[in-house]
Amino acid sequence: MADTENKMEPVSAVYKTLLESTRAIPWKIDWGTMQFAYVGPQIEALLGWAPSSWVTVGDWASRMHPEDRERVVNFCVAQSQAGVDHEADYRALTRDGRYVWIRDVVHVVRSEDGTVDSLIGFMFDISERKQTEQQLITLQKELEELSFRDGLTGVANRRRFDALMELEWSNARRNRKPLSLIMLDIDYFKQYNDRYGHLEGDICLKRVARTLSSAATRARDLLARFGGEEFVLVLPETDEAAARMLAERCRDLIQAEQIPHEQSSISPVLTISLGVGTVIPSHDDELLPFIDTVDKRLYEAKLQGRDRIVADS
Repeated sequence: MADTENKMEPVSAVYKTLLESTRAIPWKIDWGTMQFAYVGPQIEALLGWAPSSWVTVGDWASRMHPEDRERVVNFCVAQSQAGVDHEADYRALTRDGRYVWIRDVVHVVRSEDGTVDSLIGFMFDISERKQTEQQLITLQKELEELSFRDGLTGVANRRRFDALMELEWSNARRNRKPLSLIMLDIDYFKQYNDRYGHLEGDICLKRVARTLSSAATRARDLLARFGGEEFVLVLPETDEAAARMLAERCRDLIQAEQIPHEQSSISPVLTISLGVGTVIPSHDDELLPFIDTVDKRLYEAKLQGRDRIVADS
């Protein structure tokens, strides 16, 4: 028996050396006392706290970011009580006041009678991984924003308009609130391109988009390029009178820009035609017919001579 014990001691020492030479931080908690039976010395190099300062699970919880603490502690306790091995990511406080992202990998050790005896695990520094993940999330958001933005003018594109219009339609129907839509078109834009060239035409579109962006300033108002020289304004919780006033403002702002248009048949400067519609949608109403109605009003404004607004009659 003594020989066996003597043989085991060197083996245990080898295991301890191996554990303490890894970058992962080994630890053990006695379930009955909720105290640390062991914490690897690597923890001091990572977090600045000496191994001797890790006495109870309270020390572990108190050195966790306040935003992570309740979620992680509740999860780990529940999983441990159920005897389920688990992992948890959280931000751990360093002694100098910074936070380091940690992944705890936990194994639940059971007694012969099936009750939880202890928890053993490893802490891994995953700060670099989390930083990479955050960069990827940021990049994904930027790409998503780009996918909803018109490449020329920088305002929302047709895809963004379609998605938001569906959402605002549902909100208006559910809350019984008015939803208004303005569709507008630059008058004689083909002739503008023919006279000044497509490069100047692109500059003109950018200028028009920038000007229209200043017309509707509420957070939920949306200006989008509908296609070609056509733009739309989505105006949630906006009644008929307010929508008409905003259409007048758009027309006045473009007029004030005094963009030369020698080939226009109605004005020496650039003008726009607008169609306006307002609805409090019921469950029997559908979105596409409403958009079509506003589009027909825009067409009617052009038929009537352009540089005008056609709204609800």
